[in-house]
Amino acid sequence: MSLETLIDDFSLFDDWEDRYRYIIELGQKLEPLEETEQTDAHKVLGCASQVWLVTDSVKPTLKFRGDSDAHIVRGLIAILFELYNDKTAADILQVDPRAAFKALGLSEHLTPQRSNGFNSMVQRIRSDAEAALAD
Repeated sequence: MSLETLIDDFSLFDDWEDRYRYIIELGQKLEPLEETEQTDAHKVLGCASQVWLVTDSVKPTLKFRGDSDAHIVRGLIAILFELYNDKTAADILQVDPRAAFKALGLSEHLTPQRSNGFNSMVQRIRSDAEAALAD
């Protein structure tokens, strides 16, 4: 699925209740992390809910896996993965997730807590991409 597909899918829904349900459905499709991966090393700081992100380097690209104890946050993780998965570290650093979330209409419909958590997840992904470039 691409950002364009997500935008098209979101446009099919008339109200935000339906869009939230769709976000939750996206999150339900994520493979859950193993319990052994839900560690402090993978925890994303700055999120109100529990969020874990794992970065796997499959040269030359990065692959992200994640989980959360909150349904909507799992959906946001799934959307972020559509933006970042299977891209090179350099390409990841070129992605503007705020523009993507704005295009989906999410920027004005997320609570401040979820927006902060979203920003924390983006920073973690970007940090992992910067580390991969340094290797």
